Amino acid sequence: MKAIVQTGPRSVETQERAVPTPATDEVLVKVHTAGLCGSDAHAYKYDGGYEWIQIPRVVGHEYSGEVVDVGADVEGFTEGDKVIEEPIHHCGRCFQCKNGQPNVCQNFSITGMHRDGAYAEFVAVGADHLHAVPDGVPLHQAAITEPTSIATRAVLTRSGTNPGDNVLVEGPGPIGVLVAAVADSLGANVVVSGLDRDAEYRLPLVEDLGIETVNAAVEGAIADRAESMTDGIGFDVVFDSTGHHSGISTGIDYVRKGGEIVVVGIPNQASEADLAPVVRGEVDVNGSYGSTWTNFEQALRLMERGEIAVDRIVDTSYSVDDPTAAFDAFLDSRTCKPVFQFDG
Repeated sequence: MKAIVQTGPRSVETQERAVPTPATDEVLVKVHTAGLCGSDAHAYKYDGGYEWIQIPRVVGHEYSGEVVDVGADVEGFTEGDKVIEEPIHHCGRCFQCKNGQPNVCQNFSITGMHRDGAYAEFVAVGADHLHAVPDGVPLHQAAITEPTSIATRAVLTRSGTNPGDNVLVEGPGPIGVLVAAVADSLGANVVVSGLDRDAEYRLPLVEDLGIETVNAAVEGAIADRAESMTDGIGFDVVFDSTGHHSGISTGIDYVRKGGEIVVVGIPNQASEADLAPVVRGEVDVNGSYGSTWTNFEQALRLMERGEIAVDRIVDTSYSVDDPTAAFDAFLDSRTCKPVFQFDG
């Protein structure tokens, strides 16, 4: 089978690999579409915190596909079923898992990092980690269920966003765009901030979704938007999806007293944020990491209802046979959510 394999830092290539044989508790999935996300890009660069990934490794963790073979002990799935995987596998034994917090499991493992992933024509996966895709969600759309579930967790679980709230989403990467889309589906008034490098592709993409944008690189631009949009009160909710250490400081500057900040992107270094306004303003600061079974189901239902404009968000212009082009374009902000199509 054809597979995209990381062979070193900033080195990926398409290779021929053997089709995996599913164990008795696994199914074999024929991959339809697989997306590229920020963690894939960090792994591609072999950034700090990703050096433990054993190379060579078939990468990729967000995907959709069709069941083509079923292990003898599997129940609930049959050949022909459309599925997506929860790629962060929790152990079920640690304190967090037993406490109903499997997304922060102490012993988690990730498809495409701890084990070979989904940038391949076929992948074998435990049936316990699969979700059935509703009939109303095409497979090429279902491929971004995992990042959409991260957005549903941030908005629906970790924030108190309500219809009519004024919301700032920092960062127009794939998670930021999806967070904005989920918040917009609730009826919130959303604005997404980006930088000069986002002006070519990512900010226009957000505007095409009917969501306002602002270029944070322009001096005073966010302050002016906060003033006009919130009558000077400040944003009810700020989502920091930048992954930059300055993101939380910006959130503190523009959130209202009594508002909340949800940090979704993992900061690239320690922040030196001034927490005095957080204390004096009783601002809630929450982290949001990964997602749960419920968040996956929420994501699928939102897509089924047409609340997420998936076809506008995904970029199908990159080929399985030239994966480097997709990774480099992503890192240069020339695309937002590139996907590899292995079938169709």
